[in-house]
Amino acid sequence: MERGRPAGLFVGLCTLDVIQLVDHAPGPNEKLTARDQVVAAGGPAANAAVTFAHLGGTATLLTAIGRHPLGAGAAADLNTLGVTVRDLTADSPRPPAVSTVLVTAATGERAVASTNATAHRLAPPDDLDALVAACDLVEFDGHHMELAVAAARSARAVGRKTLLDGGSWKPGTEELLPLLDIAVCSADFHPPGTRTPTDTLRFLREHGVGRSAVSRGAEPILWAGPDGEGTVEVPKVRVADTLGAGDVLHGALAHHLALQDRLTSEGLADALRTAAVVASRATGSFGTRAWMREG
Repeated sequence: MERGRPAGLFVGLCTLDVIQLVDHAPGPNEKLTARDQVVAAGGPAANAAVTFAHLGGTATLLTAIGRHPLGAGAAADLNTLGVTVRDLTADSPRPPAVSTVLVTAATGERAVASTNATAHRLAPPDDLDALVAACDLVEFDGHHMELAVAAARSARAVGRKTLLDGGSWKPGTEELLPLLDIAVCSADFHPPGTRTPTDTLRFLREHGVGRSAVSRGAEPILWAGPDGEGTVEVPKVRVADTLGAGDVLHGALAHHLALQDRLTSEGLADALRTAAVVASRATGSFGTRAWMREG
């Protein structure tokens, strides 16, 4: 039985993304004129929260932005898209993390440079337990790890679903794993001693994650749980921009998992299948927002 409008708490990174569409990545001392540009709030947790809200959920982002004018722009963008922002560095005058992104027009491939979450160490807010209790699911992107572990412990205590967006292995991830219901990782997520997606799925199971999956771009998603394993096909599309596709996948996945009364392998596979459709649609246009305007 599915419920009404789901609520999600997204814990992790918010950046200001400056995205340029170019014919090719520049060489040393080369200047390019971009075909197009997008400036928007970004980061895995932020983009997932935007997707969750776009699909009809109530999304809250627990992150670090600050009161610098660039941060104000990122926060305003998120608010416009229906995301409630809880900024744990609201008094900081420093600029937010800025991601510089070059997208190659012919292939949709992207190159990214960013400081990510290195400038902040976030302590849990006093009302963390209330924030967690008010949601159906908590999603983590692995940034701001101390905060993520605290939120995961709170979620486990009150029986809320927990989901990891594993973009890459980060210090402290091993402490988070036993607190997770589901981990969906990219092919670049390599826990110690692993080389293949099969290795990753086995590592996650051995470290307490009940259900997990590995996404591999256009290749089928591999998933495994206590009562089964399988693959989910990714729809074939003409790719314009791969930036944020994994974030959209996780936002859509969080939305569909939050609607489920209990976690099952069949439910995970169904949610991955639906999320893959949304993420593939997002790769068909330039930037991280156009897909939402196109239906």
